[in-house]
Formats: sequence, C-alpha cells, structure tokens
Amino acid sequence: MTDPNDRRAAASRGAAARGVAARAAARRRRITGRVALALAAALTLSLTGYGWAAYNGIVAGLQVSDVLDGQSTSSGGDTNILIMGLDSRLDENGNPLPKDIYNSLHAGDQQDGGYNANVLMLLHVPGNGGKATSISIPRDDYVPLAGCPDNVCKGKIKQAYGLAFDEKAKQLVQQNVTDKTQREQQARDAGRRAEIDTVRKFLGDVPIDHFVEVTLVAFFEIAQVVQPITVCLNEDTQDSYSGANFHAGQQEISAEQAVEFVRQRRDYVHPSLNFTDLDRERRQQAFISSLAYQLKQGGTFTNPAKLQGILDVAKQNTAVDSSLDLLALAKQASSLTGGNVSFVTLPVDHFGKSPSGEDVNFVNTAQIQSLVAQLLSGAPVPSPAAYVTPLAHGNATPAPPPALSGGGIPCVK
Repeated sequence: MTDPNDRRAAASRGAAARGVAARAAARRRRITGRVALALAAALTLSLTGYGWAAYNGIVAGLQVSDVLDGQSTSSGGDTNILIMGLDSRLDENGNPLPKDIYNSLHAGDQQDGGYNANVLMLLHVPGNGGKATSISIPRDDYVPLAGCPDNVCKGKIKQAYGLAFDEKAKQLVQQNVTDKTQREQQARDAGRRAEIDTVRKFLGDVPIDHFVEVTLVAFFEIAQVVQPITVCLNEDTQDSYSGANFHAGQQEISAEQAVEFVRQRRDYVHPSLNFTDLDRERRQQAFISSLAYQLKQGGTFTNPAKLQGILDVAKQNTAVDSSLDLLALAKQASSLTGGNVSFVTLPVDHFGKSPSGEDVNFVNTAQIQSLVAQLLSGAPVPSPAAYVTPLAHGNATPAPPPALSGGGIPCVK
C-alpha cells in the first residue's frame, strides 16, 4: 500500500514538472513570438526603407511649395488638382536654359515668354472611383484677380501669376534680399498663391487640394523621353508661327513636333478651319489623353525604371505642393486612360477688348460656376454648353470634345 505522503510528494513533483514545462513552453512561445516580431519588423523596416529611399530618389530636386497649407480640401475623398503651365523660358530657379533647348522649342529664348499661366486645367478625381473630369480654363478669360496683384484687380485669368510674381519680386528687391534663388522662389510662391486663389474664386470657391506647375521645357523634356507620340487630326493643318505642319489622320510625332502640336492656335493656309485660342486647349487635352494612353500601353505606370526616367526630367522644371504624393498621382494617372476621364473646356460668351485694349474672352461667370458645380458633383456633362467656341464676330458654335480614333487616340482639328 502506497503511503499517502508519497502520493502527495509525487503529485507535487508532477505539478512542479508540469509548471516547469508550461513555463518552458511559454518561454519558447515568447521567444518564437519575439523572433517572428523581429523578423516582421525587419521586413517592414526593409520595405519601408526601400520605399522611402525610392520615393526620396523620385522627389529629390523637385521644387516643393507650401502655398496650399491651411487651405480647404475636398470632401468625400475627392481630389482637385490644378495644373498650371507657365509661359516661362527659364528653369525653376529663374536661370536661362541651354541654347540647344531654345533651338528645339522654336519659341524664343529667355527674353521671351514670362510668368503667365498659359495653361490652366483643373483635374477632378472623384473619391468613389468614378470617371474623372479635366476642366480647361481658357487663358484669356477676363475675371477678377485675387488680391489685385500689382494693383490690377481685373484681367486675363492667366495674368494673376505673373502680376503677383512681379509685385513680390519688386518688394524683395526693396527689402535687399540678395539671394537670387530665394527671390525667385518667394516670387513664384506669390504667383502660385494668386493664380490658385483666382481660379478657385472664378470657379465658385471650389477646393483645390494640389497643384502641379510645369514650364514649356518640362513638357518638351517629357516628350523627349516618350517620343514618338501618336496624335490624330481631322484635317491637314499648317502654322508658320508655331511651326506646325501636320497631315490628317493618325501620325507619330517627335518631341519638337509635340511642342508645335500643343502650341498651334492659327492656320492661315487653311482659313476655313477657323482656329481660335480655344482649339489649342483641345489640342492640349488630346495630347494628354494620347500620352497617358501610350504610357499605360507601354507599361510605364507599373515600371519603376520607366517612371523614374520621366520624373527625372520632369522634376527639373516642375513644382508641386508639399502634400502631393507623386506615386499616388502616378497610380491615379494610370486609371485615367481608356475613356475614364472627360475633357471639358469652359464656355466663352464672346470675344472683345478690355478697358486697357487687350483682346480678352468675356464670360458668364454664373453659367460657368453652375457648370463646374455640376461637373464636380458627378452629374452628366451638359452638351453642348460645355464646349462653346466663339467665332470672330461673337457668334458661338458648339465644338465637341476630342473624338477617339482607333486605339484610344483622340482626333482634333
């Protein structure tokens, strides 16, 4: 017969053993957990480090501005991006470009151009994944200029940037700011702020979440990386002023020809085409659509090396707001192909002259703000009110947006 004390001792030893085993198992689980956690952390840090390094490589050298800090933003996940194309023949720091660039542009040199925002497009990307809308604002629309830069309270919408730049540049000289780069960037920030505020108010106090500013040379350098670019025209057309000389139908063009394509706004050889400045905007819309289509077809949006190549040249003459995520923008751009974006040119009531004698577009502000509100709400684009091209004598005729030819390439006149 077993002694009860022995049974109790054995039970105690068993419990102790089980406790030791349990503690050992727990320790092994903790060690295993710590190892797993360490591996996960290492993996995460490695991936994060790689992504951060890659992103830093992309944005290094890109001019970044804080002018949108504290501004109201879109609701519901929507994003509004204002694209400003400057007429400047200088780089982002105000320095002249290489002579071979001027020769290729066929648009003069550092003495030409200026700081007017000759291209103004508001890209609206809905948060629900719906169709995006690109709204082109005619550069000569006669509107109130935010802040009355250089004491000019009303003028062409493109002039807000240049007038504010000039006003700030003069102030900086008076303040004895001697650093040229500092003066240039502070003056450009004044121009950006004035242009953004002018566009926002003109369109009906719409929120502008981000901006992208490019110069003519940035456009040319991007076209150099991507060339040849396929475009499509409805008619033969020629213009000695821009150098344009194109035939009807689809065709592949070089970077130099791309500059001619988007700058053309007259054709004295074929006067029946009745070119106006608004036709240049439709050229720009068609070119952007064709370029995005080609980039997607070529796998550029999903190829970091190809994307890096474009951004490397683009960032030399490009500025963006400090909160814009270029990688996210590239992904969005990939989704804006294949007819997933509508192009709209805001209507002009009639052509005329301002009190100072400048040729301007007179507009119906209430009509424009109503139209923009519809577009940003996701309502169908009204037709033909959104595509009105005034003729020389003030009459207006509907002009449709670029029509798609085979392969998703838009055709324009």
